[in-house]
Amino acid sequence: MLNISKNPIKGFDFSGYRSGATIFNRSYFSSFNRFLLVFSIVLVIMLFLPWTQNLTGKGYVTTLQPDKRPQTMQSPIPGKIDAWFVREGDFVSKGDTLLKISEIKSDYFDPALLVRTEQQLAAKEQAVVAYAQKINALESQLIALEKERVLKLKQAKNKLQQSILYVQNDSIKFEAVKTDQNIASTRLKREETLFADGLKSMRELESKRMKLRQAEAKYIGAENSFRNAKNEVEIARVEVARIDASFADKAAKIRSDIATAASSQFEAQASVAKLQNTLSNYRTRVALQFLTAPQSGYVNKALKAGIGETFKAGEKLISIMPNDYQMAVETYIRPIDIPLIKVGEKARVEFDGWPAIVFSGWPSVSYGTYGAKVVAIENYISDNDLYRVLLVPDENDHPWPTEVRIGSGARTIALLNEVPVWYELWRQLNGFPPDYYKVKIAEKVKLPLKTN
Repeated sequence: MLNISKNPIKGFDFSGYRSGATIFNRSYFSSFNRFLLVFSIVLVIMLFLPWTQNLTGKGYVTTLQPDKRPQTMQSPIPGKIDAWFVREGDFVSKGDTLLKISEIKSDYFDPALLVRTEQQLAAKEQAVVAYAQKINALESQLIALEKERVLKLKQAKNKLQQSILYVQNDSIKFEAVKTDQNIASTRLKREETLFADGLKSMRELESKRMKLRQAEAKYIGAENSFRNAKNEVEIARVEVARIDASFADKAAKIRSDIATAASSQFEAQASVAKLQNTLSNYRTRVALQFLTAPQSGYVNKALKAGIGETFKAGEKLISIMPNDYQMAVETYIRPIDIPLIKVGEKARVEFDGWPAIVFSGWPSVSYGTYGAKVVAIENYISDNDLYRVLLVPDENDHPWPTEVRIGSGARTIALLNEVPVWYELWRQLNGFPPDYYKVKIAEKVKLPLKTN
C-alpha cells in the first residue's frame, strides 16, 4: 500500500483480512532467486554453444554470365526514330526488329545511294579491264617491235657485210690497176730510152704513152670505187646503229606507255577497292536503320520514345533483360576480410521482400535464407573501397526463389569458423577479426554456363 495519506496506518492489523494474510506472509524473493539461478545456468550453457563466425555484407541480385545481364541498345550511327515495333514489357526473340531509324546526315539522304555507288563501282571495274587490255596491246606491240628490230638489224648487218666484201673486192682491183699502172710507166720509160737510141719508132712510143694513160685512168676509177666501197661500209655501220637506236627509242616509249597504263590500272584498282569499301559501308549502314534484338529477352524501358526524336551515335535507346540466365548475388566485403574469403566457401543469402528470421551465428535455425557458394573474388578494389564477391546457388541447399528479380537487394552472410559463444563475445569485445583458417576441402565451384 502506498503511503500517500497523512493519516498513520500503524497499529492496523491486516492479519484479520484474507488478502492481508496472503500478501504479507509470502516470500517473493525466493521465486526471483530461482529465476536468477535458472537464467544463470541457461546463460552458462549458451556460452558454450557453438557459434558460426561470419561476415555480413550487402549486395544485389545479378546474373552469373556477363552477357545475360541487363543491357542497353545503342545505334552506332546518329539518326531519328521513325517507328517503334515493340512496347515495354514485350518479350522479343533474337533478331526481332525493335525500331526503325532514319538518317539525319545529308551525305546519306539519296534514296538511290546504293544503286549509284554500284554504278560507280561497275564503271571503275570496267576501267580496270580497259587498262589491262591496253597493257596487253602495248606488250604485243613491244613484242612485234622487237621482232621487227631483229629483222631490220639483220638486214642492215647483211648490207654491212656486203659492203665489206665490196671493199675487199675493190681493194684487190685497185691493187691490180695500180700494178698495171706501174708496169705501163716502166714500159713507157723503156720505150723512150729505146726511141732516143733510135731503136723504137714514134708510133710505138705513142702507143706506150696511150697505154699508160689508160692505166692511169683505170687507177683513178679503181681508187674511186675503193673509196666509195669504204664509204658504203661506214654508211652501213651508221645504219645499223641508227636502226638499233630507233627501235630502242620506240621500245622505251612503249614501255613508258605500259608503265603509265599500269599506274592508271593500279589507281583504278585502288578506286575499286575504295568504292567496294564504301558500298559495303553503305549496305551496313542501311541495315543499321533497323535496330534488332541481340538476344531473347524482355523490353525493360524505352530510353528514347518520341517519333522523330533525334539521337547521337552510341546514345542509349532501349534496355533489354535476357530471359535465359543463371542467378547470382554480387556482394562487397572489406579489404581486411579478404583473406577470410575463398572460392568454394559457403554463404547464406537473404533477399529483399522475402520474410526471414536470421540468426547469423546459427544458420541452421535461421528461416528465409538460402544457401550459396563463392565463385569469384575481385582482384582489384571497387570504386566503393570494397572488394566484390560473386555468389551462386548452392546445389546442396534448397533452390533460390524464381520470383526474385535481377537488381533486387540482398543481404549476405559468409560462414566462417565455428567457435564457442563465449569466445565470439570475447572477440567482439576486444575488436579482434574472425579467426584465420584454411578450408579443409578446397573445392572450386564449376558451373556449366547456360547457352541459348
